[in-house]
Amino acid sequence: MVDYINSNIHTYIEELKDFLRIPSISTSEQYKNDMLRGADFVAGKLKDAGLKNVKVIKTPKHPLVYADWLNAPGKPTVLIYGHYDVQPVDPISLWDSLPFEPVIKNGKIYARGATDDKGQVYMHIKSVEAYLKTTGKLPLNVKFIIEGEEEVGSDSLENFINTNTKTLRSDAILISDTALYGPGIPTITYGLRGLAYLELQVTGPNRDLHSGTFGGTIANPINVLAEIISKLMNKNGHINIPGFYDDVVKVTKKEKENFKSLGFSEKKFAKEIGVKKLKGEKGYTTLERSWTRPTLDCNGINGGFTEEGAKTVLPSKAMAKISMRLVPNQDPNKIAKLFTKYIKNITPPTVSLKIKNLHGGYPFLTPLDDKAMVAGANAMTKAFGKKTVFMREGGSIPIVTVFTKKIKAPSVLMGLGLNTENLHSPNEHFDLNHFHLGILSSAYFLQEYAK
Repeated sequence: MVDYINSNIHTYIEELKDFLRIPSISTSEQYKNDMLRGADFVAGKLKDAGLKNVKVIKTPKHPLVYADWLNAPGKPTVLIYGHYDVQPVDPISLWDSLPFEPVIKNGKIYARGATDDKGQVYMHIKSVEAYLKTTGKLPLNVKFIIEGEEEVGSDSLENFINTNTKTLRSDAILISDTALYGPGIPTITYGLRGLAYLELQVTGPNRDLHSGTFGGTIANPINVLAEIISKLMNKNGHINIPGFYDDVVKVTKKEKENFKSLGFSEKKFAKEIGVKKLKGEKGYTTLERSWTRPTLDCNGINGGFTEEGAKTVLPSKAMAKISMRLVPNQDPNKIAKLFTKYIKNITPPTVSLKIKNLHGGYPFLTPLDDKAMVAGANAMTKAFGKKTVFMREGGSIPIVTVFTKKIKAPSVLMGLGLNTENLHSPNEHFDLNHFHLGILSSAYFLQEYAK
């Protein structure tokens, strides 16, 4: 199996290029036919690999692709998840090469979707193929569910999970849509933060007013909004919303020791993102702030005159978008209610307020001693030839918690990308050595978990 993978790696890369040439951008209607092409490509490769029951499942938006191989009675079942949709390419002027014409430079493949998530999901298809082409069987049972809406919220997949739980029932879920801690470092992600995302709209007068004639007689919605935002956190980075921290799970001593062993450099981190000094909640390290503590940030703000030049106006309205990253045991619906109550309490009667709850997702955490986690760590250690490290991730993958709640199986996040590979940005790329090691890791996982 390993020899087969090693001898076919160049073929896999050429096939990956074909996958990357499909502009499967899920957010825009103009790419609807390309989304169908993306789904058909995945289905075709699953069939070629030797999977059974391969189906392209229609949804109100973009198709899902399902396949399975269930000929290992008495052995566990692994559900493999990934997505074939990609982000838009804007701004196109910042790409060094065409985003849907893959280019290989310095051992990396450049194209939209290379690391998020076409390159990573393709690793699993090839690992299963290696078993079926060399031995005619797998060491356990496998199911695939590949979606086309991850970049736009996964609504169709969530509906499918809710109505097809029995079809997807598994003992573990294997996902590669996260990152390695660093180049060449085998990594399992065991925790993700959740999300509560809301929009505030503050309205004052019924129209924009002349700031000379009316200035000093009414509340300026922009000034009021700025005051509201300033009251959300104190100078120590502590969020002021009553009850916000009530359900936060404390980090264990073992986890803290693990974070320390990673050798994180705050100086290097600050330099990479171009800031002179880091800032965050007092009393916690940068990794703890990023991975294990909830946060609150203003993601966007507008109101009044923002074009070039001057226009002395008191705006009628001002708007801000606020995101709160959540940690295990925090409920996005509860947090949204606490946030709304607090905002209403601190908003003065001189303006009216409208709050929209735009989006939410639950946090995720898998115990480090879970059998699937141990199998994942052993598999990556075997493939990379060095000990696997464990990390949490500050971002969110809402569908992971849907899987966990509905399928009631642990999720193993075996990401092979890097956070420096420009996912969602121009010049996205994927290290082809990690692609190769990912195929081996996936194959070893099937072997290890079957035990």
